[in-house]
Amino acid sequence: MHRRALLVAAALLAAGCQHAGPVYRPVPLAGAGFPPDAATATAQLAGLTVEWGRNWQTYKREEFGRYWSDETDAVGGRNGCDTRDDVLRRDLSELREGDRNPCVVVSGVLHDPYTGKELPYTYRRASQIQTDHVVALGAAWRAGAYAWTPQRRLEYANDLDVLLAVDKQTNQDKGSRTADKWRPPRQAYWCEYGRRYTGIKARYRLSVTPPEKLALQELLAACPQ
Repeated sequence: MHRRALLVAAALLAAGCQHAGPVYRPVPLAGAGFPPDAATATAQLAGLTVEWGRNWQTYKREEFGRYWSDETDAVGGRNGCDTRDDVLRRDLSELREGDRNPCVVVSGVLHDPYTGKELPYTYRRASQIQTDHVVALGAAWRAGAYAWTPQRRLEYANDLDVLLAVDKQTNQDKGSRTADKWRPPRQAYWCEYGRRYTGIKARYRLSVTPPEKLALQELLAACPQ
C-alpha cells in the first residue's frame, strides 16, 4: 500500500511539472530570406508606393498593443516566450538561458549593430539595451498602419524581423525618425540597415516618402557590389 501511494504521488508530481511554467516551442527567430540581399531589397524598394505620410496626428503607441505579445502569427510568435526575450536570445552572444525556463535570458553580451559598443546584459539588472522597431511604430502608422486591424498592428509590433536589440541611448535618439532623418552612427551597418528597413516596408506594404526612398537608395548603395 505504501509503495502504491508513492507511485501515485510520483505520477501526480510528474503531471504537475508538465504544466508548470510556460511551454517553450522552438521556432525560427528570423523569417526565411530575411533580411533580403541588396539586389532583392533594391527591387523591393522600386516597387513600394511613394507618398507622403498620413494621419500622423492620430498615432498612439497603444494602437500597436500595450505590451509584448506572443499571441501572433508573426516571426517568433506562439512559442511560449515573451517577444523581448526572443530578441535577446537571438541577438546576444555568450548567452546563458534559464535552467527551468529556457525563455529567460540570464546573461549575455550585445554587440550593438548601431554603434559597435559591447553591452553586457544580466537578468533583472539595469541595462543599456533596448528593443528597437527598425521601422518605428510611429513611422509605420504614417506609412499605412493607421488603416490596419488591431491584430495586424500587434503582429507588426512583435515581429522579430522588425526588431533589434540595440544601445538604449541610440534608440532614444532615433525615436520614430525615418531613414531620411536618421541612420546608424556606425557606417559599417548602413547596408544591413537599409536591407532590413526596406524588407520590412515590403513585407507590410508600407509606403515611403520621396526623401525616405532616396535615403534608402543611398543606404543600399553602401552594400558591396
